[in-house]
Amino acid sequence: MSNYDIKDIQQAEGGRRRIEWAEREMPVLRSIRERFAKEKPLKGLRLSCCLHVTTETANLMRTLHDGGADIVLTASNPLSTQDDVAAALVSQYEVPVFAIKGEDKTTYFKHIRAALEHKPHMTQDDGADLVSSLFFIEMGRFEKLEPSLAEWAKTLKDEERKEMLKNVIGGTEETTTGVIRLKAMEKDGVLKFPVIAVNDALTKHMFDNRYGTGQSTVDGIVRATNVLLAGKTFVVAGYGWCGRGLASRARGMGAQVIVTEVDPMKALEAAMDGFQVMPMLDAAKVGDIFCTVTGDLNVLDGHHFAAMKDGALVANSGHFNVEINIPALEKMSVGKPNLVRPFVDQYTTKDGRKINILGEGRLINLASAEGHPASVMDMSFANQALSAEYMAKNADKLEKKVYSVPAEIDNEIARLKLEAMGVKIDVLTDEQLHYLNSWEEGT
Repeated sequence: MSNYDIKDIQQAEGGRRRIEWAEREMPVLRSIRERFAKEKPLKGLRLSCCLHVTTETANLMRTLHDGGADIVLTASNPLSTQDDVAAALVSQYEVPVFAIKGEDKTTYFKHIRAALEHKPHMTQDDGADLVSSLFFIEMGRFEKLEPSLAEWAKTLKDEERKEMLKNVIGGTEETTTGVIRLKAMEKDGVLKFPVIAVNDALTKHMFDNRYGTGQSTVDGIVRATNVLLAGKTFVVAGYGWCGRGLASRARGMGAQVIVTEVDPMKALEAAMDGFQVMPMLDAAKVGDIFCTVTGDLNVLDGHHFAAMKDGALVANSGHFNVEINIPALEKMSVGKPNLVRPFVDQYTTKDGRKINILGEGRLINLASAEGHPASVMDMSFANQALSAEYMAKNADKLEKKVYSVPAEIDNEIARLKLEAMGVKIDVLTDEQLHYLNSWEEGT
């Protein structure tokens, strides 16, 4: 396999300009890159990164590269790649990239194979496709692999499959979905190396998931459809950090927002935040726009589609497209869907209603828009870079578990972000510190 697979190397100059534009909004990561360039904390390490190929990711790759890492980057979603960015990484920054926007499933896993053939010492994942593929290959569970990847894996000798895993000292994971998968692996005893859950960092999920997903999802829906949100009934499935952000932004655009939940605590929070809360089947009857942000499958299912109004818009901003049961909608429909706008597939049900699926049910904020703004990814990817450095220094002391980002890294990123924003905060006096740490004084 060649050392990259992208759409068009001629797009590199445009990609470079957009990468540099994003960098202006990423001062924390830039300061880390400057230090990495001097100290080379990742020197001699091979990193396989399965992430969304965007301008922000490009700046993370530059940071890891300047830190001495030998990198391969592959897409974590078939629709999230920005082809000009992929071209610039290959041409301008000497980072091998295997990613093409709109690639089919076979190509997607061919690219995963390229990341595996890099024989990584460390993985960076966004949804755990890379890590799970690595484990299935090592265990010889070829039936769980995509057919073309399974065919390649079967050609490997047993010792080659085992050796592939032995190289890996640890990894990081970016998403809620991926962390859920990794914790399940840990529980089942199949996690073979330590992984830092970048998603669990406060400077990641409180800001990236809430402000980033909230804004970029609305952006993706509006770009795909050009609908006015004001006056529409907008249904948000899930009230985690992503759902909180999305519900808030949709309301800010004038929509009437309904939240659906299975967790009583989150449902109570949504109600206290002023949103209507009801079961999805009830919401399906009145909603104009639906967006899932749960990380689970079949959140929108056949009986929900059967209740929806003519013209309903259906999107997903959770990691995988399984949140919307598109096969169930296909069975209820006549013929194949019509591509009525870029990223809008219109299905006609047997009773004549039109239901519009946005972005093939994949991440709408990356399918039809550009993903999160750079300023919020600054903190997320600062966590990735510093977690990679932490793993390089401490992997031999860690168990085969999922770890949270160390608090000192989280706090340092928050400090650097405030400094970059020109925001100053107070410092506790010695007297205040003593009071907070003493039991002797009370009322």
